[in-house]
Amino acid sequence: MQRKKYLATLVTALIIVMATLTWASSAAASSYKILHRFSVYSSPQGNLIFDAAGNLYGTTSAGGPKGCGNVYKLAPSSNGTWTYSVLHSFRGPDGCNPQAGLTFDAAGNLYGTTTGGGGLLTTPASCSSWRLNPDGTWTGGVLHRFTDRDGRYPSAPLIFDAAGNLYGTTQLGGTGGGGERGVVFKLAPNPDGTWTESVLHEFAGFVDGCDPLAGLVFDGAGNLYGTAAGCYGGMDGVIFKLAPNPDGTWTESVLYSFGGGPDGATPTAGLTFDAAGNLYGTTDQGGAYGSGVVFKLAPNPDGTWTEIVLYTFTGGADGANPYAGLIFDAAGNLYGTTSGGGAAGYGVVFKLRPHLDGTWTERVLHSFIGFGKYPYAPVIFDPAGNLYGTTTQGTNNYGLVFEITP
Repeated sequence: MQRKKYLATLVTALIIVMATLTWASSAAASSYKILHRFSVYSSPQGNLIFDAAGNLYGTTSAGGPKGCGNVYKLAPSSNGTWTYSVLHSFRGPDGCNPQAGLTFDAAGNLYGTTTGGGGLLTTPASCSSWRLNPDGTWTGGVLHRFTDRDGRYPSAPLIFDAAGNLYGTTQLGGTGGGGERGVVFKLAPNPDGTWTESVLHEFAGFVDGCDPLAGLVFDGAGNLYGTAAGCYGGMDGVIFKLAPNPDGTWTESVLYSFGGGPDGATPTAGLTFDAAGNLYGTTDQGGAYGSGVVFKLAPNPDGTWTEIVLYTFTGGADGANPYAGLIFDAAGNLYGTTSGGGAAGYGVVFKLRPHLDGTWTERVLHSFIGFGKYPYAPVIFDPAGNLYGTTTQGTNNYGLVFEITP
């Protein structure tokens, strides 16, 4: 019995040592720093954004007086520390549980979405904006309350066009004719300060996709691009395009349908363009090991698009299940996160470097071993090239904000 206890203790110690060595190796290659630990259950899931002064802004899907989540700011200090402040706490009627990050307008106002709230079951979600007043306080204004028929559960960040209109997606909702598979919507500002929502496209399910979880991106011609995660029962997700028509309507076309095999499945993240017009993204599932892929979608002269898998996650030390999207650096390298895999199964921050022969090499910049767990959001750069992101859990299981110097 004593020998068994000794062997069990030895095995546990070896596991801890190996995890520590793996983390130390990662830390030697890139420096990892925790900027803020949330003190209550907060589960930050959305992306971070910077303002011109170098402050960070984000949301938590929980926490606050009513447990409905917060909008927060992190301000850097000269000594390297960061000061956390809550700009707005959701209470229900003004929305609840924001899963997406925020978007600035030109005047410095913040815009976002909440997946719940509104006070009534018939208005399960609301898009809200927050404005910084001259005295430094913040007030929330509901731009639109979804009624289910015009969308439900907006879980992605919003984007602006040049005219000041907002565009986004809802995971579910619609008129019901397509099975309430989600919509793409537009919010147009009115002279009296109100906003008018219009549904640009309602997903029909297996024909054109369903459950769009991610935000949208514009090309130079004003077309919108996005992903739909897929439907239960056999559909593994699509990449779609929405083209505006002269009469104000929009036409959707499916650029690529995932097969659920080596090409990937369940795209939960948004897309990123390169200068040549290629699209880049991730799938949470699929691939040769079922742990997701990084892909490129290249346009062809005949209007079709070809998918190329740049990297397939094995589910081991290299990461698994990339839930978030990608960003480029100036040299053409890609950066992202995985919500699983790594040294302890808690996810990684990774870099993909391209080669002249068209292949890409992955490097793990940081493997989470407990000082942060399960990053569901993408990372962002500061002007110096440092990376910033969030994890839904941390050393206290409440989540944290981190910085990585590659």
